[in-house]
Amino acid sequence: MQERHVGQKVRAAVFPVAGRGTRFLPATKASPKEMLPIVDKPLIQYAVEEAVAAGATKLVFVTGASKRAIEDHFDTDAELERALTESGKDDLLESIRNIVPAGVSCVYIRQGEPLGLGHAVLCARPAVGDEPFFVHLADDLIAGEPGCLAQMAEEHARHGGSVVAVETVPRESTSSYGIVVVDDSDRVTRIVEKPKPEDAPSNSAVVGRYLLAPEIFDKLEKTGRGAGGEIQLTDGIADLLSESPVYAFSFSGVRYDCGSKLGYLQATVAYGLEHSDTGDAFRTYLKSVVCK
Repeated sequence: MQERHVGQKVRAAVFPVAGRGTRFLPATKASPKEMLPIVDKPLIQYAVEEAVAAGATKLVFVTGASKRAIEDHFDTDAELERALTESGKDDLLESIRNIVPAGVSCVYIRQGEPLGLGHAVLCARPAVGDEPFFVHLADDLIAGEPGCLAQMAEEHARHGGSVVAVETVPRESTSSYGIVVVDDSDRVTRIVEKPKPEDAPSNSAVVGRYLLAPEIFDKLEKTGRGAGGEIQLTDGIADLLSESPVYAFSFSGVRYDCGSKLGYLQATVAYGLEHSDTGDAFRTYLKSVVCK
C-alpha cells in the first residue's frame, strides 16, 4: 500500500466543522467557532488558504446544526460585491472574491450525529473517494511558511502512506491529545487516544493536521465507539498501522490552540502584530499597556 500512494497528489481537504464550540459560549451559541476571527479573517478561512496552498482543489466541509454561516462565507454575495464596487473599495472587493480561488470547489456534508472526529472523517468518504486526503482542524492555527499541510504533502511525496503532524507537549497535557510512539524512521508504531500522564507512552502529540491514505475509511467503518463514546480517528489510525505506514511529522511553525481562550488570544496578538493594517499601532499600544 505504501507504493500505491507515493507521489500521488493530494486534491481533497476535509474540514470537520460540526462541533459546537462550547468552550466559547455564549459567543458560539449562534455562530460557529470556526467563524471566530483572527484580526480580519475567520479561522476557517485560514484553514482553507492553507489547504489550497498545499494543492487542494476540493474542500469538503463536514457540518452540523448552526453551521450555515460557514457555507455563506464561502458563497458569493452579489449584493455586497455591488456595494463595494459602487463605493470604489476595490481592495475589499478583491479580498472577498478570492475567498474561494478559481478551480477550487466546496462540498458540504451534514454529520447527522455528533459521534466524534473519526465519524466526521468517515462522512466525507463519498466526496473524497479512493485518494489520499488532508484533514484540517481549523481551531489549530499554525503559522508557518510554507504551511503545515504543504510541508506534510512534501513528506508524503517521498514515502507515501499517511502522515500526522506532531508536537512535543508537557507530560501533564497528554490527556488532551492522541499520543504516538515512533521508530527511528519516524514511522508510528503505536498511537493512544488521550492517555493519562502516568500512562502516556510518550509526550509526542498529534495536532490538528492529517494526511491520510484512503484505506482509513475501511478502518473507520469497523471502529467501535472509543473514548468519550465517540468514533475516534486515533483508533482508526491504530488499526491502519499494521497494513499501511503512518509517519509522524514534526512541522516547522508556531501552533496556536484556538479551541482555548488563551490560545485564541495569543493568536490574535501574534497575527495582529504582523498585520499590515494594525502591526505598528498595535505594537505601540501593547507596549503602553505592558509598561504601565
